[in-house]
Amino acid sequence: MNNYRIPPVQSIGESEEYLKFQDKLADVAKIDRPVLIVGERGTGKEVAARRIHYMSGRWDGPLVAVNCASLPQSLIESELFGVEKGAFTGAVATRKGRFEEAEGGTLFLDEIGLVPMSVQEKLLRVVEYGTYERLGSSDTKVANVRIVGATNADLGELCREGKFKEDLLDRLSFDVLFVPPLRYRGEDILLLAHSFAVRMATELGVDDIPVFTEEVEKKLLEYSWPGNVRELKNVVERAVYRAKGGLIEDVDTDPFHNPYKEERKEEAPAFTDPFSSYSLPDLEKAHEDLDISFLRRALEKSEGNQRKAAEEMSISYDSFRGLYRKYREHLKPRSEK
Repeated sequence: MNNYRIPPVQSIGESEEYLKFQDKLADVAKIDRPVLIVGERGTGKEVAARRIHYMSGRWDGPLVAVNCASLPQSLIESELFGVEKGAFTGAVATRKGRFEEAEGGTLFLDEIGLVPMSVQEKLLRVVEYGTYERLGSSDTKVANVRIVGATNADLGELCREGKFKEDLLDRLSFDVLFVPPLRYRGEDILLLAHSFAVRMATELGVDDIPVFTEEVEKKLLEYSWPGNVRELKNVVERAVYRAKGGLIEDVDTDPFHNPYKEERKEEAPAFTDPFSSYSLPDLEKAHEDLDISFLRRALEKSEGNQRKAAEEMSISYDSFRGLYRKYREHLKPRSEK
């Protein structure tokens, strides 16, 4: 009998990067060890953690999520490990911690890089020996919990800065999953957008299936999506809500643009030609060198992503491609020329 379970957490994609990530996730889900999920904001780190839980042998146990960024650092210890009555002023009753709530299941620690060093000591002991004590108690408890951590921080750098324990990082990183940003999942953008649009139309009670114009699809594909899947979801849902379903003719990627804000107009300085002393051939060569320099810097900054490089230069993608084709030979490494 096939024991494979489809996790009750939707995740959509068909790009190569997405499929490679899902394959790795499915493999590590079967191994009852701590896992770290690393990714930019909005990439779906919690969705990945939930899929790990529901594809693991702990699928029928509790899944408890803790956002370490939303808790004052002084309360993280009692939140995770619980507190005994009278442990501190205001502790009027004994309270279970998240480890007890997650017994037999998975504890998801989002933004794990924000856990203070004092709590990291106790967390290390749980991972290493499976034991801990409630705050204000000397009674040792045994934890049967799988830890899945997530962060968008460089934990290695935090270790070098003395803000994260190297021993804890070693024990949490049985495997590390890097969630691909949406800009590396170009084939998934429209697929996700259509899915979000249909869901939003259903929520609004709109009968017409939302359809994007070609111009809107082009805009969705060319945008860099710094907020990743979460930003795409917001943009699409806002567009469907404003259009009331049916044909989607525009999407707004900047909801904070204020049409009533007056732009300051400054007097243009008197024009002086900085190239007046150049001969025409020298001026043409200087212009070419400047274009090549801008192209090279934009490509380096965007790590070779040409759409992002075009945004860095504040030009259209078509204009960028024209310049790139013109100067392609000048942009090759010396070893390839």
